[in-house]
Amino acid sequence: MENPNNRIVAAGRLEGSLTLSHEVMNEPFYAGTLLVKRLSGAVDKLPVTIPGKLLAVDELGGTADSADRLMLVTGQVRSYNKVVEGSGRLMVTLFVQSMSPTVENDTMNKVNLTGVLCKPPIYRSTPFGREICDMMLAVNRAFGKSDYIPCIAWGRNAQYASRFHVGDRLRLSGRLQSREYQKLLESGEYMIRNAYEVSAFTLEAAGSDEENFIPAERLRPAVPVGRAADDVSLN
Repeated sequence: MENPNNRIVAAGRLEGSLTLSHEVMNEPFYAGTLLVKRLSGAVDKLPVTIPGKLLAVDELGGTADSADRLMLVTGQVRSYNKVVEGSGRLMVTLFVQSMSPTVENDTMNKVNLTGVLCKPPIYRSTPFGREICDMMLAVNRAFGKSDYIPCIAWGRNAQYASRFHVGDRLRLSGRLQSREYQKLLESGEYMIRNAYEVSAFTLEAAGSDEENFIPAERLRPAVPVGRAADDVSLN
């Protein structure tokens, strides 16, 4: 179902075989990883959820041909809660609504979101002095559901994003990306985890319609904090 508030177009290659994730109304849905290259040459490893009706038999088996084939996918960035190691975690996935082989633009990764801030933005500086702002955007879906999508902004966009309040409506475009980080455990050991977020290239305030724009001078000033939380959580 087309949703103008949540759309992603990406080109990548499936990594390995797909696994059965769940079934809805007797239709199977499969989970896997889509490898999407950046302009820098780095690769984002994005979790994908694919309806069985979109897949051919060889793709379900994860043959060498299907894994190596460049696919153009369109869909939505979605989230769901999952219990991991005894605690709830927000999981992010690229929900595929269409896919087809392609030979062009192997760095395509474009996300457009319109949603409401559901947590206060966290503005901070990296150890190298780069400004960054963490946001949690609630994006409406059909049938009264919502997806809670972690987003980040850099530089002047970070300053701008930090001035919003919970409940403000934002519109942004960017890319869905993966990131490894270290989680400090109570035992003193570190665990490698993966985070998925939308890195915003453009960002603007939006009211309930095009005329309801919120100017930057009405927003509170940016106040940096020491660090961001290790985990993304709705709690």
